[in-house]
Amino acid sequence: VQLVESGGGLVQAGGSLRLSCAASGSTFRIYVMGWFRQAPGKEREFVATMTLYSGPTYYAESVKGRFTVSRDNDGDTVFLQMNSLKPEDTAVYYCAAAVPPLKAPIQSETPYDYWGQGTQVTVSS
Repeated sequence: VQLVESGGGLVQAGGSLRLSCAASGSTFRIYVMGWFRQAPGKEREFVATMTLYSGPTYYAESVKGRFTVSRDNDGDTVFLQMNSLKPEDTAVYYCAAAVPPLKAPIQSETPYDYWGQGTQVTVSS
């Protein structure tokens, strides 16, 4: 499985961006897709995740109500719609994919087997 993120960039506070994560390869194996981010000098943190087959979505408290994770109809592309962006949202955003069996809660990094290269999001004040 290969993951490629796109859609990052520079935006003013209050603006919006939509990130995409395109999966290729053995995508039928993917059960969960997640988004994580890493700000300068900080550890990577959970942002959002969704179970691909009509499962629940989860969001970090810091983005709840502002970010929405979704997927396209064939399930090979996952999106992260980010609204009302704040300077503290500035980070490199990574998508990740998990295949069964899941080894830990999907809000942690542990279950994810595949990672994209990341895309930079910068929010100016």
